[in-house]
Amino acid sequence: MKSLGKSALLFIVIGLALYAGVYYAAERLMVQTGRSNPFFKIAKAQDSTVDWVILGASHAMPLDFADFNAQMERETKLKILNLAAPGAGPLYNRFVLEHFLHTHRARNLLYVVDSFAFYSRTWNEERFTDAKLLRRTPLEPAIAWRLCDYARHEGVDGRAVLDYVSGFSKINNRERFQRDVWEGEAQFERAYRPASNAVKKRIDYLYPDQTSPAALARYLDEFSAIIALARKVGVKVVVIKMPVPPRFYMQLPEEAGFDAAILRLLTARGVSFHDYSETTDDPGLYFDTDHLNRAGLTAFFLRDLKPVLGSGGG
Repeated sequence: MKSLGKSALLFIVIGLALYAGVYYAAERLMVQTGRSNPFFKIAKAQDSTVDWVILGASHAMPLDFADFNAQMERETKLKILNLAAPGAGPLYNRFVLEHFLHTHRARNLLYVVDSFAFYSRTWNEERFTDAKLLRRTPLEPAIAWRLCDYARHEGVDGRAVLDYVSGFSKINNRERFQRDVWEGEAQFERAYRPASNAVKKRIDYLYPDQTSPAALARYLDEFSAIIALARKVGVKVVVIKMPVPPRFYMQLPEEAGFDAAILRLLTARGVSFHDYSETTDDPGLYFDTDHLNRAGLTAFFLRDLKPVLGSGGG
């Protein structure tokens, strides 16, 4: 029996050693192919202090496509770090900001707000269990502890902690050799040709739970917590809405009600708000139903965003 026990123990030790080796290789490969994951960007940021950190979902991400962030930095003479992530709602963005502020500092926070992110767990609690995000997030004790805390107190599924710590999604990543680039970046140069049913499909995808006043109140509280967190360490907050095509904007559910709610919150807290939703109506300035292409983003930056960044958001 002792011999059998020793053999079983040796088998377990060898198995764990092999798993550790595979995990280490997966982690190293993640570092080599990293690009758009917000935690990867924080880990690789060369400047401990930046002038602007950007948070939000996919509408904010083109600001860091290709060389556009570098272009903005040249034009403004400012250091800008874009930490937006696809489908990231206020809860996930708070998680990102907390980690950023643990090791870095920012003078200003630009939050690109989207109403869909305030109406569903899909874009908040469930973002933490998304394999595409987990497999590109560097393994760091500080992230692991914070993720445990969110599982205990913020309604995040505990399986997110197990996945992150075990490296399961990383090890089983079928795209492990591909660079971590959001699919929209490959379309950045194209001009969109409107399709009759594409907008409806996009809206249905963004609002899986329709629009609930209770959900809106819940995630407005999370958004308010982001503002409080930033201000606690002296970070000025500016909120904007990015341009979207009229065909898309007109189909957004309860958008007027969302605008009124977000404006009340920001006014009460003295936060600057710039709504550019309806400032770019040419569909040729977007690469899909609702994201600006390079030409559209360049025009938006020069006309609207550059003055905001240059003036510190006033």
